[in-house]
Amino acid sequence: VDAFQAWCGPCKTVVDLFQKIRNEVGSDLLHFAVAEVDSIDALEKYRGKCKPVFLFYAGGELVAVVRGANAPLLQKTILEQL
Repeated sequence: VDAFQAWCGPCKTVVDLFQKIRNEVGSDLLHFAVAEVDSIDALEKYRGKCKPVFLFYAGGELVAVVRGANAPLLQKTILEQL
């Protein structure tokens, strides 16, 4: 989940990375979503940050968090969690 604030917008620079990985591993294993933290109370702790936050869930549980648009770290985290 790309957790963003309305004034900052979702991180478009990593969408291509997610699409590439999703094509490689299959669409059944990896799902990408964006969430505006200003309108979701459960994501309140991610408000007020100017860098993107990527939340990784498995089985409904938060399993990893990556702060910032660090493409190599995002790719590594995605592959480790899969």
